Amino acid sequence: MTRSILMTSATLCAALALGACSSSRFGGTPIRGAAAAPSLMQAPVEAVPSGPVETTPLPPVESQPLPTVGGAPAIPGAAGAPGSEIASLPPQTSAPAAPASRTSMVGAWTARETSGSCKVQLSSSPSLDLYRASTSGCSNQDLSKVNAWDYRDGEIYLYQTGGSVTARLRGSSSALSGALTKSGAPLSLSR
Repeated sequence: MTRSILMTSATLCAALALGACSSSRFGGTPIRGAAAAPSLMQAPVEAVPSGPVETTPLPPVESQPLPTVGGAPAIPGAAGAPGSEIASLPPQTSAPAAPASRTSMVGAWTARETSGSCKVQLSSSPSLDLYRASTSGCSNQDLSKVNAWDYRDGEIYLYQTGGSVTARLRGSSSALSGALTKSGAPLSLSR
């Protein structure tokens, strides 16, 4: 009795597996009944010829003299143009700092927090979907457990075993500042 149930189950499983292999969800040709076959044989669609393409030049744009401010033409809607209410930005005096990247964060750092300072090493070696990190001499228990890090959206995330975030930091490739996640205590990293 048990053997016949086992044989019936095996046969049913084999039939289901073969049916799934021919399913269109798995890339096989779908099995259709005899009634569906005639609907597959339709006349091919013919391409319809189109007429010739004509081109004509656009009419010239009617120009109006631009208003002037201090002898220079004022762009309508720009800061300083008559009738504009848009604030202007002060001129930029220095070039913007180059955006930080994950590779610019790799290396040795000195971490400073309320209980002292220690060393943090951010590596470029992958560790699952993060990167390896190590610490030495950290008196803060959470900071001493850091073993991974990541750089996302301009922020450094320090992780400890188990995947919990120890700290989040933001800054440049030479100085970072942020806070420890559990205590909220300030944390800074510098080279």
